[in-house]
Amino acid sequence: MKSIPCENWDGVSLQRWKMEGAEDNGEQVRRLFKNLPRAMYEDLTERQREVVQLHFLQGLSVTAIARQLGVSKSTVSRTIARATDKLFHALRYSL
Repeated sequence: MKSIPCENWDGVSLQRWKMEGAEDNGEQVRRLFKNLPRAMYEDLTERQREVVQLHFLQGLSVTAIARQLGVSKSTVSRTIARATDKLFHALRYSL
């Protein structure tokens, strides 16, 4: 069973990990996605949830999110980075 590398985790790392062990990590992926909504609501701030949903679920760019929320692009980037870090730490034991 392969584990997700802890350092430099990002969405691409998750996709690569999913593809490398497609046959043997199905249960881990199911647990991850089962626990994701709870982690989003328990561990993220309201603003972090909003930005994560806009970026990952609706596919908006950092620029589009910044324009929509009236904040700078760097604020959006930092918010995404902090939120994904929090989610990683909240979900790492699900795997």
